[in-house]
Amino acid sequence: MRGKVSCLLLLLLLCVASLQVAYGVTNSQDASALKSLMSQWQNVPSSWKQSTDPCDAPWDGIQCTNGRVTHLLLPAMNIKGKLTDDVGLLTELQYLDISSNPELGGSLPASIGKLQKLMNLILQGCSFSGTIPSQIGNLRNLTFLALNSNKFSGSIPNTIGLLSNLYWLDLADNQLTGPIPISSGTTPGLDFLVNTRHFHFNKNQLSGTLNATLFSSNMNLIHMIFDSNNFSGPIPNTIGLMETLEILQLDNNQLSGGIPTNITNLRGLNVLNLANNQLTGLIPNLAPLTNLSSLDLSNNSFASSTAPTWMTTLNSLYTLAMENTQLTGQIPPKLFTLAQIQQVRSLDSNRFNGTLDMGSNLGQNLEKVSIRNNSITDANITSSYNGSISLINNPLCQLAKYSNNLYCQNQQNQTPYTTSLARCGSTACPNNQMLSPRNCTCAYAFSGLIVFRAPSFKDISDTAMFQELESSLWSQLGLAPNSVYISDVAITGDKYIEANVALFPVSGLYFSASDVIRLGFDLNNQTYQAPAMFGPYYFIQYPYQFPGSGSSSSSISTAAIAGIAVGGCVVLIALALVAVYALKQRRKVKEAAVLANPFASWGSGGKDDGAAPQLKGAKYFTFEELKKCTGNFSENNEIGQGGYGKVSRGYDSPCKWGSCCH
Repeated sequence: MRGKVSCLLLLLLLCVASLQVAYGVTNSQDASALKSLMSQWQNVPSSWKQSTDPCDAPWDGIQCTNGRVTHLLLPAMNIKGKLTDDVGLLTELQYLDISSNPELGGSLPASIGKLQKLMNLILQGCSFSGTIPSQIGNLRNLTFLALNSNKFSGSIPNTIGLLSNLYWLDLADNQLTGPIPISSGTTPGLDFLVNTRHFHFNKNQLSGTLNATLFSSNMNLIHMIFDSNNFSGPIPNTIGLMETLEILQLDNNQLSGGIPTNITNLRGLNVLNLANNQLTGLIPNLAPLTNLSSLDLSNNSFASSTAPTWMTTLNSLYTLAMENTQLTGQIPPKLFTLAQIQQVRSLDSNRFNGTLDMGSNLGQNLEKVSIRNNSITDANITSSYNGSISLINNPLCQLAKYSNNLYCQNQQNQTPYTTSLARCGSTACPNNQMLSPRNCTCAYAFSGLIVFRAPSFKDISDTAMFQELESSLWSQLGLAPNSVYISDVAITGDKYIEANVALFPVSGLYFSASDVIRLGFDLNNQTYQAPAMFGPYYFIQYPYQFPGSGSSSSSISTAAIAGIAVGGCVVLIALALVAVYALKQRRKVKEAAVLANPFASWGSGGKDDGAAPQLKGAKYFTFEELKKCTGNFSENNEIGQGGYGKVSRGYDSPCKWGSCCH
């Protein structure tokens, strides 16, 4: 019986082990949180419905360590719903990326502040609204915060100033209002963020002055992108203390006063854009900014002056725009000979006069010049120049020799770059599939909109530049060569460059769900680095079309296998319990039989059925045998007396004790 019980116990242990496999190893709190989120969301990955355990299967977009959820990455999964308070239960979470889900919205729950191990929080391209909760300041390990391209309103919480490890802060393209919070006494402010490298606050409704105490020599900012807000007042000269700065964009605000002269301390500056403000005074000498590749001072109220000669010394300059800046006199010919210059994009609406002399030694990259609405009376343009020049609304266009010249007519806009598919002929693809430039086959591409906020160039027809972008994408993202398709390149009203990007799988029609998540995350958290001339970017991924879940399949899902395993174990456990119960009942019956029947153990080996013993025949002994075995009928061998006489104990060969009646 012990052997049977041991076997049953072993069976139970095996079933318990299989139940552990079926239900997995995820911490119960984490599993509960994810299942609650799943109940609130539509269009979660199919793997979330095929497995009962997030870590053991695992679910797509979930990564775990020792049963605790550390990564929740679901970019562009077309998730619909809200982010509920349950997210605060994922207390070991380090990376949260649910970006590019435009129908995921509502308010950002205050419980987000419980995720104190969080390092990356990426919510860009969703529909979150309401205020940014102050509890976000509890995320002291946060290095990357991207809340851009949502519908957040209200002020920037001053508690963000407590995020001392923050590297990337992107609040752009929302509806935020009020000033940038500055510390005061025990109240934190964004001036505390001395280690942050990126301040992206553009395209909001922020207002007030740029407080001088926001900036200091202790700060390590490289990107200060504040364009398209309602900032007013002067540009603080403390900006000139941040010598790490590479991009300064303050355009499309209401800033007034002069440009601080110490701005020339920013020797690493690549992009300077102060356009569309109310700046006054003389433009300072910017010759020390030798790394400047893009300069735009357009549409301000500077004091009238001749074209500054320092413009002709900026040998790194790609793009120059100084429209409506009260410049007078003649344009220095040397400007058009700069080694890198691509576009004298706009010297429109100034007071340039006399003869436009471009010289004969033009920069080899020069392809666009616009000097509309000035007082140019003649032009000396070398015949070797085959780029575009627009001189509309200048006096020379009234002269007969120029009236029919292309310079005095509206010219066709640049043809934007598109990846060539010429070698693919007229191949057509089914709906929702695209043609791969690598092998001219159709596939479901990973695609999205990439937006460059501060490009150094503005030539959207530049083949070499965009081919460099293509190669950087496929090489850094681990794709096959030439598996990137770029289209619909455009310059936005904000002077950004945007383009549609499609990435193709190495083989087959589809990317796997894990590959889609990986690609999205690498683009969202800036693991991918675009070529320097494109500047900082953000990526809004389009929802990926995975294979239809309704297609027929002969395989059994993980959930079905788990269900079968659980059901089988339940049956085995029930049978084992029944067997144990039956053995116990049988033992009780035998014990009762022994007590009720004194002859129960008389049978051989104790296996009698409990009835009185039955004689199967008599053995005859001679008198001499009886005498011998009883020691001559010695009284010492008597053991009793009955109705048939005395009963003596006797010893019979072969040495067995017995009872004899006589």
